[in-house]
Parts: sequence; C-alpha cells; structure tokens
Amino acid sequence: MNITAKITGIRYKVHFTDNLQKIEVTDFDINKVPSACIINDGKYSFAISKWVSPKRTRSYPYERVYNTLSFSKKITVIPIVKDEGTAGDRDFIQWDTVSLMSLLDVFVIFAFYEKADKADQKITNQQFNNKYVLAKIKEIENYHSSALHWNLHELNTNLHSIIDKVKTSYSKIEKLTGVKLHNPNGIDNFKEKIGKDVSLFMAFSRDKAKKAQSREFVTQQPKESLSTLTKAKITITNYLGGQYFLTVDEILLSKDKVSLIEGKHSTNALFPSKGDIKDGLLKMILYCNLSDVSANGKKIKSESVLSLTSTKLKGSITSSSTKKEISTFFEVNKFSKLQRLLVETIFAEAKQNKFIITIQFSK
Repeated sequence: MNITAKITGIRYKVHFTDNLQKIEVTDFDINKVPSACIINDGKYSFAISKWVSPKRTRSYPYERVYNTLSFSKKITVIPIVKDEGTAGDRDFIQWDTVSLMSLLDVFVIFAFYEKADKADQKITNQQFNNKYVLAKIKEIENYHSSALHWNLHELNTNLHSIIDKVKTSYSKIEKLTGVKLHNPNGIDNFKEKIGKDVSLFMAFSRDKAKKAQSREFVTQQPKESLSTLTKAKITITNYLGGQYFLTVDEILLSKDKVSLIEGKHSTNALFPSKGDIKDGLLKMILYCNLSDVSANGKKIKSESVLSLTSTKLKGSITSSSTKKEISTFFEVNKFSKLQRLLVETIFAEAKQNKFIITIQFSK
C-alpha cells in the first residue's frame, strides 16, 4: 500500500528528554562532548547534538536530536560525508535530513572530519574540525532568522567549499593512516550532482531515498515484532519542499481510518532501549502532524501508534488504559519504580500529542 500525506507545521511537546550536561564554550570540543548537551556562551545557551554519520539509520541520531527539542535554539552537527575506507561504508548527507531538521527548527552545522585512527582495513575514531564547528556556533549565535533560512543559506553558499574541505581532509587522513579510502571521484560526483542549486540536491537525494524506501519495504528489521507484517510505503511532503520516503512498520486499515504503527521490540528486556523509543517518538512527531492523508489515492483519516513489544512481557496496556489496568500490568510484570516512571512519562507524551502507545508481549 502507498500512503501519501502533507505536513504544514509541527506542534509537539516532548517529555522523555535526558538532562543535558552544560558546557562552557571555552571548554567546548565537539569531539569530546556528549552526543547531546548544552553549550553556554555568556548570556546565550544552545542545545547541541552531533551525528557520527550523515546516514540516519546509524547510531540513533534521532534520539540525539530528540533530546534537544525542548530548547528554544537547537543546533545539530552532521558530517557531510563519512568515509570508513574501501573495506567499509561511505555515506553522504541527504536533502531530506536537512529538510527534517529545518522542520524541527534545528540549525545544522555541516561539518567535516580532519583526523582518524587506523583499525585494520578501516579508519575509526574520526574527529571533526572543532575550530570550524565553533566558528559556525558563533555565527548562529548572531543569526536572527529561522533555522530554515540558516540551513538553506549554508547549502546555497557553503556546501561546495565544505565538500572541498572533505576531499582535502580525507586525502590527508589516507596518507597518515595508510588506509585506502574510496575513490575521491565519488566526492567530485556528489558535488557535481547537487550542483549550486538546492533543487538539484533535492532531486538527487530523493532518487536515493526512493530506492532506500523500496529496499526497506521488503525488509523486516530485528527490532520489529509485528502482528500483521503489513508494511506500507509513506511519502510525506512538507511546506519546505522536503519529501520523506519512509516505510511504516505496520498499518491497520479500517473503512475510514488507517493506523500508522512504528514498532520497537526487545527480546532480552521488558522494554526496547531508550534509543529505540526516542527514535520511535521522533517518527510520532511526523505522523501525528500529518494532514491530507491518502491511502492508494483515497483520502482517509490517520492515527499514529508507537508499538513497544517484548518477549518478557505478560499481557498488554496502552496509553488509553485506565489507572487500574496500568497498575495491574506493572505488578504482573514486576516493573521497578524507574520502569514505571518511564511508562508514565511516555504515556503523558502520547496523550498530550494525541497519539497512542501500546506495550505488549510479542515473540
């Protein structure tokens, strides 16, 4: 099934964020700070997160961004290219990542790696150019327009120069480590294909995203445990021109409503990990802000569901369950105080933002 929808704006209140460490700008090193933290610069404070790869499916970048969403000014640092060597992967940033960050009002610093260590036939422990990141933070501090305008400006004016820095840095890393990296012509091709026009970058990225969506559509991930195995392609268009080619883990279709279900599963614990849950919550931010939803070309109402399953659970509850039902579920499954608080927190988030969370047994 093919589902299409639009997003005209984001309204969402987060509850499940971590307490972020505060770091003074004089002590700031992007390579040493936590994956999400607060940076203080005199009278200014920003929440900042960092990605370890431009690819969204690696290392929970959505969790890192999610942890910053309650702050008024949010920054994320993303490597524009990451090359692990010919024995590993090489990933490039995609337009839809930038578009999603803009939609969430997150300023993007397009960064590059300048150092790395050798690990067999790959390079590891890649480190950003901290001086460059700090300079961009200073620019954002004095930037008084929206994250959208900043991100588009950076793409239009600085993307090519950053790509050149990437190419130069990786050439040096290759010589210093002795690890063979991917052919630099691939970086040249990336630079050429995205051109100097954001629309070319959008078209290039969308083509890759469509192919990835088709691959994901026929693949069941280990962290999914679904009751129907009914996946669906969903293409979301936003007012920024971004399109998200996603795969819904599971759908339930009735006469006048489709339930969009994001599934997270654990085989060894009562819950999926916090990273998995936050990754799922970020999908909820998208799904519960949809409008003009169509299934196979027919207009339909939609409902957003985050399904948390485990082989260790007995019974089930939802964010709509009564207090007595939830209390009984806690007792039967011998939830600790921290586990009860976790459930209460994410249920509060679901209720405030009008989506559903289910917690239940599944093999």
